Amino acid sequence: MKKITIVGAGRVGETVAQILAEEELCREVALLDVREDVPNGVALDIFQTSPFFHFDTQVTGSNDPAIMSGSDIIVVTAGFPRKPGMSRSDVLEANLGIIDSVCDSAVKYAPDAMMILVSNPVDVLTYRAQQRTGWGPRRVFGQAGVLDSSRMAGFIAMETGFSAHDITTIVLGGHGDTMVPLPRFCTINGIPVGHFIDEERLEQIIERTRSGGAEILALRKTSSAYDAPGAAVAAMIDSISHNRRRIMPCVVLLDGEYGESDIAMGVPCILGEKGVEDIVELDLNDKEWTMFRESVAYIRSDLEKMKEIAK
Repeated sequence: MKKITIVGAGRVGETVAQILAEEELCREVALLDVREDVPNGVALDIFQTSPFFHFDTQVTGSNDPAIMSGSDIIVVTAGFPRKPGMSRSDVLEANLGIIDSVCDSAVKYAPDAMMILVSNPVDVLTYRAQQRTGWGPRRVFGQAGVLDSSRMAGFIAMETGFSAHDITTIVLGGHGDTMVPLPRFCTINGIPVGHFIDEERLEQIIERTRSGGAEILALRKTSSAYDAPGAAVAAMIDSISHNRRRIMPCVVLLDGEYGESDIAMGVPCILGEKGVEDIVELDLNDKEWTMFRESVAYIRSDLEKMKEIAK
């Protein structure tokens, strides 16, 4: 790829930019932020690590949305972060106007780009971004399940002592309390996770996964998570940049898949050079369908709230 622009030079945006530069996933990483001089400073700081990490990726920063020009991908991390005790839905009103502004600039300066949403609540804002830009639903998608799945895999690695490299997990639904972890599809080097962890303990791990972001927020106190979210975005871009066609759970607009339409939520997607190339529909059991539909109801409630705010 030639260029990736990250909107929001905060901690998540900075982490994404650092990984993209180090792994040389594009020729140029651009950082855009409304705070005067901040993206320039972040870009300069990252580029000065190039002698240590041996990369030639250009890293630039600006307050001018025109920096988006020529972007293959726009990653949106901008927005007001959660504070301890807040849900992701609590920042919807504050972040809606920011997303609208970003989308308008993207349409003007990078009309052929893909867009990856990270800002919360990511399910609703992904829906809004697709509607606002008018871009195809496979070009606008959100990061949520990739992060949630990695958190679940991390907790399983901590519990079992096995290598995280061998652990595969899958999480569907909304990003938050209504996410739908699927232990039936989780394996350790191909062996069902239930072979190593009993059902009661696995349920505890699932609950910890659901509150994984809140746990970090409570521990950090002045910051939400940014290392794992940044790495999750970089993993998605790696699959797109190298056309790996990895199956990764992403927030995407549904059109009949899983029996749902006119909603954006996390489902397994095939990520390749064209963005979301296909959606994988799993055969869910009764318990999993119940959780999935509860997640749908929660997201639709936020969508209605968003539509009221946007009037």
